[in-house]
Formats: sequence, structure tokens, C-alpha cells
Amino acid sequence: MKLYNTLTRKKEEFVPLEEGKVKMYVCGPTVYNYIHIGNARPYVVFDTVRRYFEYKGYDVTYIQNFTDVDDKIINKANEENTTMEVISGRYIEECFKDADGLNVKRASHHPRVTEEMDHIIEMIETLIENGAAYENDGTVYFDTKAFPEYGKLSKKNLDELIAGASERVSFDEAKKNSTDFVLWKPFKPGEPKWQSPWGEGRPGWHIECSVMAKRYLGDTIDIHAGGEDLIFPHHENEIAQSEAANKKPFAKYWLHNGFITVDNEKMSKSLGNFFTVREISEEFPYEVIRFFILNGHYRMPLNFSRDLMQACKNGLERIKNCRNDLGYYLNNAPEGNADEAVLAEISKFRAQFEEAMDDDFNTADAVTAIYELVRYTNIKIKENISKATAEEIAKMFDLLCSVLGLLEAKEEADEDTALIEELIAKRAEAKKNKDFATADAIRDELAAMGITIKDTRQGVQWFRS
Repeated sequence: MKLYNTLTRKKEEFVPLEEGKVKMYVCGPTVYNYIHIGNARPYVVFDTVRRYFEYKGYDVTYIQNFTDVDDKIINKANEENTTMEVISGRYIEECFKDADGLNVKRASHHPRVTEEMDHIIEMIETLIENGAAYENDGTVYFDTKAFPEYGKLSKKNLDELIAGASERVSFDEAKKNSTDFVLWKPFKPGEPKWQSPWGEGRPGWHIECSVMAKRYLGDTIDIHAGGEDLIFPHHENEIAQSEAANKKPFAKYWLHNGFITVDNEKMSKSLGNFFTVREISEEFPYEVIRFFILNGHYRMPLNFSRDLMQACKNGLERIKNCRNDLGYYLNNAPEGNADEAVLAEISKFRAQFEEAMDDDFNTADAVTAIYELVRYTNIKIKENISKATAEEIAKMFDLLCSVLGLLEAKEEADEDTALIEELIAKRAEAKKNKDFATADAIRDELAAMGITIKDTRQGVQWFRS
């Protein structure tokens, strides 16, 4: 398995730190509003990466945090005349609702910044002791000059950064270097605060992820991931803090997803093209949003438009219809041995799928492999396959789709199924008696229940839309 490592700017063979295990940290959202389509991409992409590692037999510890203290959260709380805890708690719950809708598996842990203050203060103290940080009037800064490798992820030169910053902004007398960044900031009226050796205040953004990654995964982790907008300064600063504090490499592989544009323009509230996942889900089901994200390679830009969403909806329906047809044959096809030639053929689609995913998690080509399986299955179904053959095709279908988080079955009530079967039987009886008005009315009733029926030579097939 090869993955593109932002740190080295090349594809590398994945070799875990510990055989059979993967330690993975993904930057989560700042919880002051609903997640937007841009937030959804890392959610879906890295959930799929995790699923593929698990498919390959790895034991994955997956950490995704919530930033629950931030200027935006404080401002939102002040606007609503409530507390930061109320705002962050509300949107963490809403975030979980959207993640569940997108079929994103819960992380092994979802740490929150406000629960990690003691550990944040402890790491800042270590950085000061190591000569990598300094305090000035209640503010603690990281000294970028104290970390010679600063810039190794973003490939930015520190001296050029310092010169550029000096030209753009007035020099902060409290800082040793213009590129130094805040680890701890002093309390301001109207803001939350915690007691520290440097007075009351709260942490800077970057230190939080360094601490949570260390706390739940250790000093060195296999994979750190997030959107490409986090490469600099957030992830660059995480590396500096973590390696200066722990004296060990921070992350072996760095994965970054590309941006999502809207109708080929950068997403912006001022342009009126800013969409939350919740808003999109009112027009397109969550499963279509997930499928849309997986139809592009995660590192490449992805353009969101209603036409593309509709195309993805149609494509997903094609896959679902094929799987539903298989479901009918599982119940109604004749007995018999599985066709060895069919088994050999469908194994090729699995190999095609794995080849795509092994090449830097190329979900777009993995989806193509599933489409090829659909095409082949639709041909074989017309040849009156045996139940055993249908079972083997269905197993392959479900295996590959589950890696991408698609078509995973939801529990259905037995009484609901019984009612559907009863209505289908009544419709069959009405058609037999040439009472086509009643038959059509029953079809409409089933459609209103979200049930699609298909008349075939083998009988009536039905599935949930």
C-alpha cells in the first residue's frame, strides 16, 4: 500500500510503527456552527482510509478532536447571550448527526480541548524548560528559531517567512521573531479562563492538537491528516511543538485532502455559495453526499454543483438497484452450486478495487471497480444464476461497498416488511382479476411508503428507495 506523504512530497510504501496497528489523528471541526461541505470531505475521506486499513486487517486507533474553545465560539455565545459550553455542546451534537448521516464511524476517542487543560499546560511548561518557548507578560510564545526544522512540512524557509512577516505587519515587541506563535494567551473580559503558571488565560490553537495526539496515541504516530489548508501554519506548528517537547518525530505520514469549490468558485458566504451539509441533505440524501466525495481522488480539488450531485445520485441508484436485484435472487433463485467461472470473474473486481485503494486511496477508481461489478452482475442475473452464485456475488458487493461506507443495511421492522408483502400479494390478486385500478392504487401506496416494486418473470421484486 502506497500513500502520498505531504512531508516528503512523494508516494511511500506504508510501514506501520507497530506491526498490525495504525495510530491516526485527524483534525476535527471548531464547533460554532453546522459543518459545511468542505468540512464533510475530511470526515468522509479519512473515515474511508480508516475503513480500508481495517479491511486490510489493521487494528486502527482513530482520534478526531473537537475544538470547543475558540474566538468564533466565544463570539457566538456572546451573540446569543449564553455560554461557550452551550454553543459547543449544541454543535458537537449536530456534528454527530451529520457524521452519522454520512455514515462516518465514530472515532476511537473524540477529545475536547476543554478536557485537556492540565495536559496542555504541562506541554507548554516542557517547551519552556527545553528552551523552545518563552513567556512575556502572561503570554507564552513558541520560539520558531529554536526549532531548526521549522518549515519542513510546508517547505517554507523560516528566514523568508520572518522577512515577509516584517514587511506586512508591524513587529510585535513581545516576540523574539515575527513568526513566533502563541501557546498561551492571557484572560480578557468576557472570555473563558483557566489558571496557569503564567496567570489566567486559555491556550492557543496549535498546542491543543499536539497535546491530544500525544495523550491518546503517544509521542510518535503513524498518520496525521486534515485539509490542505491546515498544512501551514497549523500542522507546521504542531510538528514544531511536538518534536521540541517530546524529542521524537511527531508523525510518520501526513495526508491532506484538497479543497471543495462550488460551481468552480471558492466557497464563501459573501458569494452566497456556502452550503452546510444539513442544507444539502434536504435536497440530496446524506449517502449521495458521501458518494459524491468518494467520486474524486482525495488530494485533488473537487467541484460541488447540483448537476454533479444529481449524476452521483443516479450512479448510486444504479449500484443500489443491482444490489436489490441480487437480494431478490437470494430468496428466489434455484438451488445449485456456485458457478466457479463467475467466482473467478468477480475476484478480478476485488483485485481491481484493491489496486485502486492501495494506490494512495484512489476511491474514484475503486468506485469504477464497483461499477464494473454492477455491469457484470446485471448480465449474469439474466442468465438465471443459482442461489449460491447470487450469494457469492452479494458477499463481494457488500464487502467492497462497506469499505467505502456505502449501502450498509439499516434495521427494518418486521411488521413493516409484513405489511409490504401483504400489499404486494393484494396487488398480484388484483392484477389476476384484471382489476388494474386497484393494482395501480396499491403500487402508489407502496411508492408513498418509499417502496419500489419491479415485475419480473420470476415474480415481483421490491426494495426500499
